[in-house]
Amino acid sequence: MSETNNPLLQESQLSHNAIVFNEINNQHYLPAIKKGIELAKADIQAIINNAETPNFKNTIEALECSGETLSSATSVFYNLLSAHRNDEMQNIANEAGPLLSAHGNETMLSADLFKKVKHVFDNQSSEDINPEQIKLLTDTYKSFTKNGANLNPEDKEKLKKIDQELSLLSPKFSENALKATKSFCLEITNESDLDGLPESAKEAAKALAKEKSSEKDKDVWAVTLDAPSFMPFMKYATNRGLRQKIWTAFTTRATSGEHNNQETILKTITLKKQRANLLGFKTHADYVLQDRMAETPAKVHSFLEDLYTHSFTAAKKDVAEVEAYAKELDSLDKLMPWDFSFYSEKLKKKLFSFNEEELRPYFKLENVVDGVFAHAQKLYGIDFKKVTNYPTYHEDVQTFEIYNKSDNSFIGLLYADFFPRDSKSGGAWMTNYKDQGLFNGKVRRPHVGIVCNFTKPTETSPSLLTYNEVRTLFHEFGHALHGLLANGHYRSLSGTNVYWDFVELPSQIFENWTLEKEGLNLFAKHYQTGEVIPDDLITKLKKNSKFLAGYACIRQLNFCFLDMAWHNNENPEAITDVLAFEKEATKRTQLFEPIDGTCSSCAFGHIFAGGYSAGYYSYKWAEVLDADAFEYFQEKGIFNESVATSFKENILERGGSEHPMTLYKKFRGREPDPKALLRRDGLI
Repeated sequence: MSETNNPLLQESQLSHNAIVFNEINNQHYLPAIKKGIELAKADIQAIINNAETPNFKNTIEALECSGETLSSATSVFYNLLSAHRNDEMQNIANEAGPLLSAHGNETMLSADLFKKVKHVFDNQSSEDINPEQIKLLTDTYKSFTKNGANLNPEDKEKLKKIDQELSLLSPKFSENALKATKSFCLEITNESDLDGLPESAKEAAKALAKEKSSEKDKDVWAVTLDAPSFMPFMKYATNRGLRQKIWTAFTTRATSGEHNNQETILKTITLKKQRANLLGFKTHADYVLQDRMAETPAKVHSFLEDLYTHSFTAAKKDVAEVEAYAKELDSLDKLMPWDFSFYSEKLKKKLFSFNEEELRPYFKLENVVDGVFAHAQKLYGIDFKKVTNYPTYHEDVQTFEIYNKSDNSFIGLLYADFFPRDSKSGGAWMTNYKDQGLFNGKVRRPHVGIVCNFTKPTETSPSLLTYNEVRTLFHEFGHALHGLLANGHYRSLSGTNVYWDFVELPSQIFENWTLEKEGLNLFAKHYQTGEVIPDDLITKLKKNSKFLAGYACIRQLNFCFLDMAWHNNENPEAITDVLAFEKEATKRTQLFEPIDGTCSSCAFGHIFAGGYSAGYYSYKWAEVLDADAFEYFQEKGIFNESVATSFKENILERGGSEHPMTLYKKFRGREPDPKALLRRDGLI
């Protein structure tokens, strides 16, 4: 293919250089990646060949700006690999992964390049560079040392081989988890099996059957393992046998058969540990945590243990309360995991006269999106303009231009992709298509995306979100604000390019506004009548937010301890049974008797196919930060201009330009109070 015919190798002529998704297809990816690697190598060689004395501009900044074509091509490819993949793309990933890994190793292990970087680092006092440049220099130097620059030639070759293997395992894990999830579809032909489900869930199941069922002429309903289908069934369906069947399918995904991830996990953890050892670290967790606020595995465990101490007794009490109610209501002898959501929902209704389905009519997707924008406007002075003149990778994707309200200057471009489909991974995430910062000699504005799997509209009803989906949208939009409002000079230090246990602060704090009357009144209006959400419903919602808080905390801690068990393990080679290992690693956090054959690890994409290995604790760590930060907003007013401006200027705009604790103290005036989260959850 001619390079001139490859849209990934040409500068876009669209407004703000938007990506020409409509011109990109599978045949473009691999040639663009290969050409990008070729150009990146030339950039690196130019730095090495430069006869001038190494300095910040000709070495560190030049390195920051190297490989721009490659960066653009891989950004599009890997984002779509998660959001809109097909089998051919997976084959491309299998070929591209080792090529990219080899290029990364060649760069990081180049003795000639590292010599120049080290010279600049050792002589930084002789240059007039600002704090952001000092941070870039320090991060660049550390990146080389932590990725093997000081290894001997033999160990460098070992590292290259390990990285080549790891580059294949992550996409393989993701592919298996996705295919295992999408392969399950329960077809229901007896309407009584849907008893208990709200009408909205029945309609969604009917609509899903039209897509999935082979018996389209009959009355058929479908339930899948995607959250908008799975969760309502577990929460409302009275058919206990079907709840068990669906729960079992969900908790045994990718544990056996064609899409079994057990071998992939064992290979991954062994290689990660070998890699850490080569680089001078005891475990993969030790390696990862050197660049985290938590710093060491010991500090992570201490943090998790403190939360465990305050929450486990409360969690056991929560489960006992639900079990007692199930016995009282239905003479249930023993509460099982597939019963918990069902009976806790009924208990909640009894205690608070509250059914979450009451909220749905007030959470029409379009209204919630408008509400998210209204919050951003009130807090940070930005406007959103829905536009249709940009191509997208799928017809469901919406586009928005974002502007500063004060001077109408362009802030960034937002892609929003809300609904499930077979080509999309589960869950929700924010991503960058173009980072803010220096690119092609100019500081450019960002293009970001949010990808979700929300309840779809039906023939008779718009998309009416659950409260959890509302929180998810606010969460991901908090990440998007972190990317959109970035105001640095260098891409690698801008937006969400921060310590992993700090990156969740902007997202998690934004969820807090969904519990506030002042915030809800901006968007929570009945989709038929336009009535603003009643005050008594908000009161019930706030009371409900602390319901089963102990259980919710232990559930998260279960994943945190599991992650650390895998990645802080000094002898992963000895592990032969993934399910047995997980059972042992999580026995302290089990609130139900373990069910044979179930396993979280085999579909735990965060730690085996994402960036959260030895980092899942970050969610709870950032909850402490966000609880403490939101207390500041509550003290001054949740839309207080000075507090919002400080958060914007010290957190959202600054990215990774300084240590996160330094930035947090500039915002808050002190370090976070570790008890803030426990106070918010009512655990102390």
